[in-house]
Amino acid sequence: MRAARLPWALLAALILAQICYPLTGGATRAGLTVATVVLGWLLSVGHALLTRGVRTAAALVAVVTGGGFAVEAIGVATGFPFGTYDYSGELGPKLAGVPLIIPLAWTWMAWPAWLTAVRLVRSRLARIALSAVGLAAWDLFLDPQMVAEGYWTWRDATPALPGLPGIPVSNYLGWLGFAVLLAVALRPLAGPSVDRTDGRDAPMFALYLWTYASSVLAHAVFLRLPASALWGAAGMAVAAVPLAVTLWRARRDRAAAPEPAPRVDAPA
Repeated sequence: MRAARLPWALLAALILAQICYPLTGGATRAGLTVATVVLGWLLSVGHALLTRGVRTAAALVAVVTGGGFAVEAIGVATGFPFGTYDYSGELGPKLAGVPLIIPLAWTWMAWPAWLTAVRLVRSRLARIALSAVGLAAWDLFLDPQMVAEGYWTWRDATPALPGLPGIPVSNYLGWLGFAVLLAVALRPLAGPSVDRTDGRDAPMFALYLWTYASSVLAHAVFLRLPASALWGAAGMAVAAVPLAVTLWRARRDRAAAPEPAPRVDAPA
């Protein structure tokens, strides 16, 4: 039972850090950014380990953390596939020009995005597509927020989405393409246990819905980034809204189900 509570405890700590984020600034805010990413990585990898075992957790780390670092290093060095950009020094130590927390961030959200797709659709192709969109759409929140903080800068930010200057469209397309590759690679490496969901996955669904709702609120109200609030709300809604409806209906149906009749033993 204690192990089952660990994802919820990590989720609570992550939520607390995110609530504190808009209330701080400078080095404290940067520190909270790093802490949130580390907590998110521990939450997703820890949940994968506790619910699916070593193979799934190792696959998640290899595919998303390792793959995320590789594509970021290529992106910083060549400008492909996202565009030309540089990281500041505020997000901690770097390797090959990439802050080490960056691939952790994509691992944090890739796992709940995959489980959301598994919960919502059955076909393999549909799961790949929905999990990729569910992950890449998060960047409609993330990139504008991080650019506004000065954590990274684009050298050429054209063309950009309306209302989101400073970030090229190629960034979002690059992450969508890479998210597809992640989803394609995760299933064969992680094994058949990632093809189904159950009650143990509630913390991951809560994480995905919290990320969606809190990002809309934070960008619209606290961070004063209304355009990214709208773009992110529309993008992540593709997965988040059906997930919320599905979970609500399942809970309603459980509540409406008649209780089993009490067992009556025959007289001896």
